[in-house]
Amino acid sequence: MTLQGRTVAFLVAPKGAEQIELTQPWQAVAEAGGTPRLVSTKAGRVEAFHHLDRADTFKVDDVLGEVSADRYDALVLPGGVANPDFLRTDRRAVGFVRAFFESGKPVAAICHAPWTLVEADVVRGRTLTSWPSVRTDLVNAGAHWVDEEVHICTSGPNVLITSRKPADLPAFAETLVTVVAKAKA
Repeated sequence: MTLQGRTVAFLVAPKGAEQIELTQPWQAVAEAGGTPRLVSTKAGRVEAFHHLDRADTFKVDDVLGEVSADRYDALVLPGGVANPDFLRTDRRAVGFVRAFFESGKPVAAICHAPWTLVEADVVRGRTLTSWPSVRTDLVNAGAHWVDEEVHICTSGPNVLITSRKPADLPAFAETLVTVVAKAKA
């Protein structure tokens, strides 16, 4: 599958994204010929984590409020506990996420990242997976939760890809590339 000409937004908070949940899908997009772009709430660098330990920093490409979902072909939401918790309290981040659903573009979320989807009110009637502790939040928001390595939900306005944890990343990244390659440009 090729992602030539496709641009994928990776939305992360200034601190707290699980590094491997950012870097492995990023690499899959790049290797498939796509253009990954790091989007955050402010310019500069974001700090990723490995479990709860500080890891590397990454340069922000685009800042919320200066770009719209129209600029991208898909959205990836890496997990980590702090990352989605911060994003769900930022109205620009929530609006950015909602815009991908409204425009019918693919969205992929892993681990705790569905917290941001809950805040954007885009999970009602959808089937998702996540880190187990997010299950109750998803169910309370009207979603159906499943315990699967990767789940593709097509019951809404767009394709929603979700996975549970870092161990699911190979399937998550492969599914992301396949879905984005098949999506309307």
